[in-house]
Amino acid sequence: MPPSADLALRHAIVRISKLAVSSYVLDWIFIIGVAGIGAGFGSLEPAQRPFYLEDPDISLTVAPHDTVSSAVLVIIGLVIPAVVVVAVSLLLVPSPLALKGAPFALIWRRKLWEWNAGWMGLGLSLAATYCATEGLKDLIGKPRPDMLARCDPDISKISTYAVSGLGQVLSRAPTYVTLDICRNQDDFLRKDGFSAWPSGHSSFSFAGMLYLTLWLCAKFSVAFPYLGPLPFGARSPAANTAGLASSSDNGTANPENSKSASQGTGPSLQALALTSPRSQGAAPPVYLQVLAFVPVCVAFFVACSRYHDHRHAGFDIISGSVIGIFFAYIGFHMYHLPLRRSDGWAWSARSRNNAFFRSIGYADLTVTQGWAAESPLLTTVEDTNVRGEV
Repeated sequence: MPPSADLALRHAIVRISKLAVSSYVLDWIFIIGVAGIGAGFGSLEPAQRPFYLEDPDISLTVAPHDTVSSAVLVIIGLVIPAVVVVAVSLLLVPSPLALKGAPFALIWRRKLWEWNAGWMGLGLSLAATYCATEGLKDLIGKPRPDMLARCDPDISKISTYAVSGLGQVLSRAPTYVTLDICRNQDDFLRKDGFSAWPSGHSSFSFAGMLYLTLWLCAKFSVAFPYLGPLPFGARSPAANTAGLASSSDNGTANPENSKSASQGTGPSLQALALTSPRSQGAAPPVYLQVLAFVPVCVAFFVACSRYHDHRHAGFDIISGSVIGIFFAYIGFHMYHLPLRRSDGWAWSARSRNNAFFRSIGYADLTVTQGWAAESPLLTTVEDTNVRGEV
């Protein structure tokens, strides 16, 4: 490499846009802010729906302790994924052959960016999940399956605290009462006892563990083998290979095929075999599949433990899991390429020109400008007039 080109490369590596860095600092502030809003929701008393004392869905016993405590949940959903992202980014990204011969500064710049992108996706997933879950808990205020055991209701005051129902008129009709009928009025009842929907353990564990699964699948190329569709009217390479093989077996080779093969203009049997559909992909090693999907199994365990502990009904757990899965998908795909096309890399950083805002403008109807573009693609009045646009 000429000295001038090498100097330009080193200058490009060292130069980092302060404006782009500031935009990502602002991103982190917003992520932490969203998590803070969720913490604010969690400190409020949820809506306390009226209930009736003979409801079997809220009549289970109180488990003495949680199978997965809140502290363990934070370790599972936040600490473990964060540590894995750091370790893999610094030790295994990029692979020894990916940037072979690249400058040391470029390699470490890529490592740090993969670390930041991995953490930002995780932070977005967990913060959004936490905020949404706590907000919905406050809004709905659904009693837990063990709420009556926490309540210790005063049966003699049913008529005093009755708010609806026909129980006082019809013998078999329910009578709904308020929380004031409970002798126990501590936070274990008033706040936690009416936080059944959605399950926070389920949503948080899936937000962290599913994100980790997607991230590991991207880094270690764990994905379903994929075969793209053939163009309309095109023959499958396997069919061409089968045709050549059957012709040679029968001793009745097609004259056109023989002529093209002899002239070197047609596809050979070996070339067609290399492009056959079955040669386009293969399953990754099983140990990598196990490594990637262990986090999802952990999330399922955490979710099921809430049913075992009488903290949630099945619908609460399913709803919380869906919330976590939804935000894990968003957090991963905001910062990482699709699994089948990523080669393990995250999306590039935003450019200096698009650090905080992306201009509206297209150079062509088929070319759009991304956040990583270095210069804006704008159209002029003359260009639009030439194309006949208004």
